[in-house]
Amino acid sequence: MQITEVSTITGNDLGAQVLRAAQKRGRQVILQFAVTAAQRPFFERLCGQFDLVAADQLALVPQAALAPLAQALQAQFPAAAAEVTAIAAAHRVLWQTARQTFDVSAQPLIYGILNVSPDSFYDGGRFVAPADMQAHVRQMVESGVDVIEVGGQTTRPGFTPIAAAVECERILPVIAWLQAAYPDLPLAVDTYKYPVMQAVVDAGVDIINDVNGFTDDPRKLSLLADHQVGLLTMHSNRDSEYLDLTKEMRGFFTKNLAALAQAGIARERIALDQGIGYAKVADGHQDYTMMRNLDMLNDFNRPLMVAISRKGFGHQLFGLKKDDRLPVTLVAETAMFLKGGNILRVHDIAETVQLRKMLQVIQQAYWAPQAPEN
Repeated sequence: MQITEVSTITGNDLGAQVLRAAQKRGRQVILQFAVTAAQRPFFERLCGQFDLVAADQLALVPQAALAPLAQALQAQFPAAAAEVTAIAAAHRVLWQTARQTFDVSAQPLIYGILNVSPDSFYDGGRFVAPADMQAHVRQMVESGVDVIEVGGQTTRPGFTPIAAAVECERILPVIAWLQAAYPDLPLAVDTYKYPVMQAVVDAGVDIINDVNGFTDDPRKLSLLADHQVGLLTMHSNRDSEYLDLTKEMRGFFTKNLAALAQAGIARERIALDQGIGYAKVADGHQDYTMMRNLDMLNDFNRPLMVAISRKGFGHQLFGLKKDDRLPVTLVAETAMFLKGGNILRVHDIAETVQLRKMLQVIQQAYWAPQAPEN
């Protein structure tokens, strides 16, 4: 048995368009199985066990199913198992940061929020005191956080900007403490200001998250091209309204990625954030569309952030206070995870670790026992 990937689907008929959409949006691959007459019963049973759409030795396979498929092939067809493993490796989504390379297709990231500003939308003021901040960090680490993002300037709707010097005064001591207490813990900073970026790059952070997408100030591009820090670039339309949200959002990321690449920033260093909560009209409808259409960004082959933790949709839909929004947050995060979201930016670490494990187990759950020998 030999297995190869069919990477090009030609034609403009509906069937061809459906297959291309399944490949891009659904993160699926089309595999060509070359089987002998004697191997056909095994192939047909395998397609049944993995619930595959198959015809003429072609099968549409979710990328999440490739690892268990290789395992099912290993005993009888080790060479074919190796071919599937290689195909899976070719579709990995990697995020290169200053000290790490994350394979977010294998293990989505739990990206913890540590706001040390007094006015952030959910936890403003809770972790300004050093003792409170340190206790909270210990709990995040014990719960299994993968990255901690420090924020000293809120960008909630209607926020008041602060000076870069004030922001640095808030976050640099926190970064220094984190590096001393947890030297191997990846650190991110949420900032849109060039002087702050300059300071935190010098301090040795791993990731910078910019709600302005890094292209509003050419100094940012020069700075970041000379370092290996990871970038989280966000789409925002607080200053404009759209008639076609998907088209505009895809257009933004196409231009943004091109501008970052032109500046000398490797594509592998960049992750994408739709910008939920950054619509011009904050009535929630654009946010719900973004929750649904996240898979329209899968073909960029970049990590996709889910940044909806305890946001205002919980109040808009159910009248919930901020402290009561965890259940609806987890439901919405689940929907976006299943659409391809693989960086979960959250306040609640332990619950999100459970969510990730449960969903990954379900995604990779296939019942494929070996048939008894005659």
